[in-house]
Parts: sequence; structure tokens; C-alpha cells
Amino acid sequence: MSAIPRLIERHTEEVICALALSIMAICVFLQVVMRYVFHSALPWSEEVASIAMVWAVYMGASLCVRERFHIRIMAGILLFPRTIAKWFVFLADLFAAVYCILMLIVSVEYLGVLARYPAHTPSLGIDEFYPQSILVIGHLLILLRLVQVYVIWLRLDGKGIPGMRAEHEVESSHE
Repeated sequence: MSAIPRLIERHTEEVICALALSIMAICVFLQVVMRYVFHSALPWSEEVASIAMVWAVYMGASLCVRERFHIRIMAGILLFPRTIAKWFVFLADLFAAVYCILMLIVSVEYLGVLARYPAHTPSLGIDEFYPQSILVIGHLLILLRLVQVYVIWLRLDGKGIPGMRAEHEVESSHE
């Protein structure tokens, strides 16, 4: 893979997540300053902050799947022999993939409704389709990152626990 696609693949979620968190923090800070210093409110800041928060959450979830930081008690899994631990991880990832597929189906249907019957955000007046598209984008990215973990794992001959770095596997080497 050349440098630019690799850069995009490695940092897209990080950049979007950092940008969304920054936008959220700035909007909340501006709102606090406006309310307490100027005794006025920005009607749009709460809406922008909430949209940015949802985007940050989904991008962060995808990033966590890629880096294997998502919710799972790896310390407990690593207490088992590697073969059993591998099956626990595989089963958990299978459930996560099924959940993402189901959410993708529901999210696509939801966006279809929003496309047919447009709704607009209260303060900004933008079409709800655009901020709500994170539902499809987020679940699709999570699913793709989950598949990516297994593709990389299989390229490494399927040794160890999928997505786990070698230093963690040493702790679980009692088979």
C-alpha cells in the first residue's frame, strides 16, 4: 500500500474524532461564555456539539475496534489457555459483527425514511439525513475494521489471539 492510502487508512478515524471533539469543546465553551458573561445563548451551539459528540463516539468506536481497545475483559480472557481464549475472542467478535450488520440494515432503512421524508434540525435547519448518516458510516467502519483485524491475523498464519499484540500473548502461553 502506498503512503497516502496508508496514511488515510491509519488516521481517518483519529482525525475525524479529534476534529469532532474539538468542535464539541469549542461549542460548549462558547455557550458557557455567552451565558455567564453576556447573559445570552447561542441557539446553534448545543446542536452542533451534540452532532459532533455522536460523530466522535462512532469514529472512536471504529478506532477502538482497529486498535482492539473496545470493551472486553482481556485480563480475564488471558487467564484461559490460548485456544480457549481465541474462541472467546472469536465468539465476541462474531456477536459484534452480527450486531453491526443488524444495525446497518436498520440504519439504511432509517436513512431511507429520512431521504423520503426530509426533516431538518431545529437550530441549524440542515437536513437530518447528513448528521444521521453517521449511523451507517460508523457501523460500516466498525464492521470493516473487525474484518481487517481478522485479515491481518490470517496473514500472520492465524497464530495467537486475533488482534492481540505479541506481548499480550506471552502472558497467555500456557496451552
